Amino acid sequence: MSPTHEVTNQVPDLHGHDVAADPTLLAALDRAGAGWAAPELHELGRLAGTEQAAEWGRLANEYEPVLRTHDRYGHRIDEVEFHPAWHELMRTAVSHGLHAAPWRDDRPGAHTARAAKFYVWGQVEAGHSCPISMTYASVPALRSAPELAERLEPLLAASEYDFGLREPGSKRGLIAGMSMTEKQGGSDVRTNTTSAVPQADGTYRLTGHKWFTSAPMSDLFLTLAQAPGGLSCFMLPRVLPDGSRNRILLQRLKDKLGNRSNASAEIEYDGAVGWLVGEEGRGVQTIIEMVNMTRLDCTLGAASGMRLGAVRALHHATHRRAFGAALVDQPLMRNVLADLVVESEAATTVALRLAAATDLALAGDEQEALVRRLGLAVSKYWVCKRGPAHAAEALECLGGNGYVEESGMPRLYREAPLVSIWEGSGNVAALDALRAMAKRPATVEAFFAELDQAAGADRRLDAAVAGLRKQLGDLTDLEYRTRRVVEQLALAFQGALLVRHGDPAVAEAFCASRLGGDHGGAFGTLPTGLDTEAILVRARHE
Repeated sequence: MSPTHEVTNQVPDLHGHDVAADPTLLAALDRAGAGWAAPELHELGRLAGTEQAAEWGRLANEYEPVLRTHDRYGHRIDEVEFHPAWHELMRTAVSHGLHAAPWRDDRPGAHTARAAKFYVWGQVEAGHSCPISMTYASVPALRSAPELAERLEPLLAASEYDFGLREPGSKRGLIAGMSMTEKQGGSDVRTNTTSAVPQADGTYRLTGHKWFTSAPMSDLFLTLAQAPGGLSCFMLPRVLPDGSRNRILLQRLKDKLGNRSNASAEIEYDGAVGWLVGEEGRGVQTIIEMVNMTRLDCTLGAASGMRLGAVRALHHATHRRAFGAALVDQPLMRNVLADLVVESEAATTVALRLAAATDLALAGDEQEALVRRLGLAVSKYWVCKRGPAHAAEALECLGGNGYVEESGMPRLYREAPLVSIWEGSGNVAALDALRAMAKRPATVEAFFAELDQAAGADRRLDAAVAGLRKQLGDLTDLEYRTRRVVEQLALAFQGALLVRHGDPAVAEAFCASRLGGDHGGAFGTLPTGLDTEAILVRARHE
């Protein structure tokens, strides 16, 4: 071979490792009493670290879903075709219980165990996490209609992925989607115009246009429509009990920035048959618990992406040399990498804490329910906001190589903004936190009681908590200041958890930079005197 084609100083692929070998994740699993899930988590982690899994992720995004509205004879079929790699990703997720399985599992920490697996497998490919997340979130909403839940919940929680257009009761397992937003409203679902007309048999006929319907190939959908009694929640199957197709018409697939493997559609209900879930006029109240579950998955998804970015950036810097030394040994690059790891570990810690709060709240712990209410709102806002900046910096650590599709970093970068938009973009999430504080003062008290468990451990954290109390005591222009207040609540929450449960080097770096004010506007501006080696070793898969 000509010397001009010798390959030197290129970084080897990161394959053959256990993605679940994540000390922050494993410690959180143990704290939640879900250590029993560790063997399966490591099994999934080893699969996630294979070249085969990486190839599934690549193929599912390179060969995007294709909409087929009609067959060759002109009959409407309203089908979406996927590459086989998509089905492998879905089959793996379902067989490992990343969907609705925790609702049928009475072991302690079942939802935390599921969250850990969702976080690990999401590092392979994020797009298919959408229908998995919605299936998980559909169960608490469906329980508002006990007869529907009794029939559908066992199939939603089943460990078999059974793709195909058939009547739900005839399948071995089901996937659920949601269809709420419309052209004129977006997050303002109370302005929805889709109508639902009651029928003599107890069903409703829905007519209207939905602007975003996630995963339109799902077996059933939860949707909002205007019934005689007001905005209400309905369950619509794609195939009716008599085997005929429901009148759910796919108009087009959205051409999105990222999340390319997952189909998102505009649909029309043309007299589609639906079953009421909950009471008429209480659609938002019925669907809100579904939204809370998917907001948890938004936070988990952002944390998963940050972990992937930090690990890839460190792997590259470990094997790449420049200016006479390995990148990882050069002080400025160590600052950047350590900063990325600190952000990643803070996100992972808070996301798994909220999963644990979900377990405890569902078991009847009112204090944990209150912590979850505000903690989820502020974390969904802040952790998801940090994702795009983190992905951009991780990509830049690879230089020009990171800008090339083959590195996988452009896909991570395109994916990162989604979870900040999904289930309410930044202002919606921030205002939800404000609403939680205004409606129930006990929520604020419970949240500060959580922060106070770390009192006295770090002077910077103590000062940040005291400052928050002062800010919340002044209601002047509070809505205008909401983003800043919510950001500070999220940072204090992360800091308190890291001080109590995190690695000392990570906790020190977080408090010194995020709470101590000694941090610039970009990653890589950590103060001096930190143990960067102790931080970096936590993200190595060598």
